[in-house]
Amino acid sequence: MRMMLRVSLAAAMAMSLGGCALLGGGPKPPPWLLTLTPSAPAPTSVVRSANAGEAVTIDVPVIPKELRSVRVPAQVGETAIAYIKDLQWVDTPDHLFQDLLQETVLRTTNRVVIDPKQSTLDPGLVVTGQLLSFGYEAGQGTVLVRYDAALSAAGGTRVETRRFEARAPADGTAATVGPALNTAANQVANDVAKWIGG
Repeated sequence: MRMMLRVSLAAAMAMSLGGCALLGGGPKPPPWLLTLTPSAPAPTSVVRSANAGEAVTIDVPVIPKELRSVRVPAQVGETAIAYIKDLQWVDTPDHLFQDLLQETVLRTTNRVVIDPKQSTLDPGLVVTGQLLSFGYEAGQGTVLVRYDAALSAAGGTRVETRRFEARAPADGTAATVGPALNTAANQVANDVAKWIGG
């Protein structure tokens, strides 16, 4: 009897979940997902070493609430934010930008780049920051990427800060906002890599 009851409950749950899916329980997914790809050419091979304090560790940036989503925000007024139709990231912008910045520094400098999860080895220079803007500005007809970075030497003996930003034209559609954000993000990542140097 208990076995029949369990089977009946499982069947009822499956039917109710299936009914939700058929009735459109969630929003329709977009036709594609957006990611960031580095514009700097990839090296054929990477074999590097670093003395103590010379490696670079790039942390995940802090982001505001409107960016804690896979959707792409659009600033449509001084206090109003919408989201671009049919456009979503494969991950949240903080992680995508961290990945892009790590890869750009690796490709454009001779630095050893360490993921924060490996920082017990020797974090070296540590890059932290806030990704303040990463979306479309309707009033300007551009996307904006703004990153406030902080660079601290090993042991925190010296700290430098700098704001980086880049814009690229777009018309507010998924077809233009995605490529424009990739262009602007790459410009910022390249400028940060030059700032880090090495």
